Amino acid sequence: MYVSILMTNTMNNWSMKIWILGWFILVSVACQEESGVQPAGDTVAQNDKDDQSDETDDVTDEEEQVDVPPATSELSYLALGDSYTIGQSVAEEDRWPVQLVAELKSEGLEMSAPKIIARTGWTTTNLIYAMDQEKELSARYDLVSLLIGVNNQYQRQPIERFTTEYPILLDRAIALAGGEPKRVVVLSIPDYGVTPFGQSADPERIAEEIDEYNRLKKQMTENKGVIFFDITEISREAKSNPSLIAVDGLHPSGQMYARWVETVLPWITEELKP
Repeated sequence: MYVSILMTNTMNNWSMKIWILGWFILVSVACQEESGVQPAGDTVAQNDKDDQSDETDDVTDEEEQVDVPPATSELSYLALGDSYTIGQSVAEEDRWPVQLVAELKSEGLEMSAPKIIARTGWTTTNLIYAMDQEKELSARYDLVSLLIGVNNQYQRQPIERFTTEYPILLDRAIALAGGEPKRVVVLSIPDYGVTPFGQSADPERIAEEIDEYNRLKKQMTENKGVIFFDITEISREAKSNPSLIAVDGLHPSGQMYARWVETVLPWITEELKP
């Protein structure tokens, strides 16, 4: 009898424990649902999505922060001509276009190195051909200079060829200056008759022919609204000042080129200033 009662009490105790355990589990699950707790697998998936979103945001930020190089503010310069422009028998830094750029920089202007299309012995015909062959001419230069004609005279070509071809070169120079005649400068033809080389020829005839070329050149230049600088008188100083002549006894020295730069610098500086 005692054993039976004991077993009955034991079974009742286990039933009570099982009932309490079941009730506890039920309450726990309900609390989880109310608090919005998600299964572990969904939590990992959501974290992956968040990480991907962060990575996308980072890429976008990096793309937006890429620095685009600013457009150059340097002014460009094209020099067209012959031996006087390429600087026959002088160092590169003594060429008058190179000296001009150096002086413009000293005036506070930001200048790129000059692009020079010039060769010793070129006539107007040669320069036109060279420009036709040039593949790297810009659509617009801030400054264009033109000095040509001495070899037309030296080769005793008909002056009509010069008066026909020079306007072609002048029009091209204006077009390369963005159609602005005030951005083009023309220099007169120097008188090489005063040099040792010229003195051995016929200096009087050379002077007369150079003067006629320059008279026509000045007229054609100014008719286009382009400024014409007379550096011929400076070149004639070489007759009494040998330091103005290069070692070859024919072409200008760096010192004479510096005088040319002094002549054109004030006008060019004023035109190029913003």
